[in-house]
Amino acid sequence: MDDELQRIREKKLRELTERPHGGEVPIVHPVNGANFRQLLVDNPFLVIDFWAEWCGPCRMVAPVIEELSREFAGKVTFAKCNTDENPGIAGGFGISAIPTVVLFRDGTVVDIVVGAYPKDALKARIKKAFLLP
Repeated sequence: MDDELQRIREKKLRELTERPHGGEVPIVHPVNGANFRQLLVDNPFLVIDFWAEWCGPCRMVAPVIEELSREFAGKVTFAKCNTDENPGIAGGFGISAIPTVVLFRDGTVVDIVVGAYPKDALKARIKKAFLLP
């Protein structure tokens, strides 16, 4: 019984300490004029959350984006663009309401989600847009 308990403890400890894809910590990249084009070029599946500090619904979307970045680590890249600091980027996509989440496949917009969608709904849109299982 003690050996079995020890094995279970060791397994749980490994599960808690292991990170997806060889220890990569998924991050949500900040988007600005200096890195926007490179993010599009370097990431075949890119999700950008357009937000602002003062936006209440944006604060509800932020933890959803972070959770999804962990779930899709190594498959989809996530980023956030503060529309107050980067009006040119947001304006280039005709974004007039936030939060707006834009999904890019190979640099091309494939879906736009306007509003504070629940995690499962946003996850389904991401899977569909990027043809993920």
